[in-house]
Amino acid sequence: MDFSKLDGLIPAVVQDDESGEVLMVGFMNEEAFERTRASGFATFFSRTRGRLWMKGETSGNRLKVRRLLADCDDDTLLLRVERQGDGNVCHTGERSCFFKPIDAVPAQTAV
Repeated sequence: MDFSKLDGLIPAVVQDDESGEVLMVGFMNEEAFERTRASGFATFFSRTRGRLWMKGETSGNRLKVRRLLADCDDDTLLLRVERQGDGNVCHTGERSCFFKPIDAVPAQTAV
């Protein structure tokens, strides 16, 4: 993996392996990547706290990694996971961190 582009970090997209639902995006440094590979559970680097954290370390909602896939440039990861615990991934209690709809297309005006 190429950790040189974003100050030693790579984006890690997390997707439910069974449903295909996108659950969250985190960042990994090389240590988080290696710990994820060694433990089989998603571990990220918290940019806010400046340290590693295993997803679910306090809530019990861990993410068991089923498959790790690199993108074509080796600078982004896709983690296909199995949810553990109550299945809620977001710290807000939602199943996914992606639950806030945004109007993507501006309203069309008649010409």
